[in-house]
Amino acid sequence: MDHSHHAMDHGDMGGGSHMCSMNMLFTWDTTNLCIVFRQWHITSNLGLVASLVAVVAICAGYEALREGIRRYEAALSRRVDTVPRQSREQVSRRAHVVKAVLYGFQTFYAFMIMLIFMTYNGWVMIAVSVGAGLGYLMFGGRTPATKETACH
Repeated sequence: MDHSHHAMDHGDMGGGSHMCSMNMLFTWDTTNLCIVFRQWHITSNLGLVASLVAVVAICAGYEALREGIRRYEAALSRRVDTVPRQSREQVSRRAHVVKAVLYGFQTFYAFMIMLIFMTYNGWVMIAVSVGAGLGYLMFGGRTPATKETACH
């Protein structure tokens, strides 16, 4: 049964040339490459280069976020230690709520990077790795390089 007519991009009226290509196998092909969203559709070499730079920045930003959270937690720990004993539990509970929100945001960010990587496009995969490396170089001075490679 032929279902090819269902795959047509409705804005193209038959050509299908503006449709996002979703590969489930590794590829270097960037024809009709979309990154995560249909709106992030790469249609030119300039668009590809700009997108790869954006991916590098996004991944470096993740490392900046992780470092910011580490610094926040260290400052928070020092603050809790200076609070009078009778107020410590209340301050600790509020701090835990803030840390939970930050953890949720960090996890969301990590999964979005995972989705970017899962385009299975070699150029995008390299950009993710370069961004992670640059981010570590710029922001990970106090983090061991042997950190776990879990999604978050």
